[in-house]
Amino acid sequence: MTILTGDSVTKLFTDVVKLVKQGQHVSPRGMATREVLDVHLALTRPRARLLLASPARVLNVAFAVAETVWILSGSDDEWIYGFNGQLRKYADDGVLRGAYGPRMRRWGGHVDQLAQVLALLKADPDSRRAVIQLYDPARDSAGHRDVPCTLGFRFHLRRGRLHMSTTMRSQDLWTGMPYDLFFTTTLHELMAGWLGVELGTYRHHVDSLHLYEDDLERAEAVTSVAGSSGELPDLAVPWEGFDALLAAVQGGAVSGHPGWDAMAKVLGSYRLWKAGERATAQHIADRVRGPLGVGLRAWYEELQVRAGSSAAAR
Repeated sequence: MTILTGDSVTKLFTDVVKLVKQGQHVSPRGMATREVLDVHLALTRPRARLLLASPARVLNVAFAVAETVWILSGSDDEWIYGFNGQLRKYADDGVLRGAYGPRMRRWGGHVDQLAQVLALLKADPDSRRAVIQLYDPARDSAGHRDVPCTLGFRFHLRRGRLHMSTTMRSQDLWTGMPYDLFFTTTLHELMAGWLGVELGTYRHHVDSLHLYEDDLERAEAVTSVAGSSGELPDLAVPWEGFDALLAAVQGGAVSGHPGWDAMAKVLGSYRLWKAGERATAQHIADRVRGPLGVGLRAWYEELQVRAGSSAAAR
């Protein structure tokens, strides 16, 4: 097992890139890949969840926020494609069959695993049974395009601090890892808030951590990026009314909670950007403080660079 510890996702990401670049050469499904098996990542500040590695790796921050809201609300609705159209190629009949949200909030059509874990830890704080399962052999052997990379989550409440662990069968370092960590650490923070305890260490275990050869050249530039980043605003809110809050954030509505209002502004800004109202979108982005604002503005700069490159190529 390889163990890496960092105080931010940015620090972990840069260290993981250095590790995986030296990985074994494998070619699952004919795709040339560098791979390291059995990697354990520990994040000591889960709220430092946003990768800031511009210009080497620029995230679509709006998609990171949208995917988090989408999963937490238990959704597999198509509105997520408005934030990442690439997801459509993994859909069957327009639906991502491996979507985490329905499995977490409506396993078997009716079991809310999130509510179950919360109730369990309130009743038995020392429990070892606080588990959310995502991978479903009965469903995931059916041959659909989207099969969950994440097997599940575990929570342990010890000495007033909530620790969370994620286990993944597979993790694409370049494309998937930054977005997965954004979501899972948000879930970690929320659960700690619902329990009224401190946020502990987040652990991320990956069986196959890999980097596709097509991404290797771009990944080389990440190693020169500064190794840490700041924490995002507090997202702790009551469990009662949580789903209504998510619906409001999805629609870009202000809730009065600074952390979630910033998330709503990111989503609203990006919708305007895609609608061609770039000046208004940029104005909203300029008003989003902290790492989220930095990341969103970097994404808009990246989109402008890509647009310029496309125009120059024509």
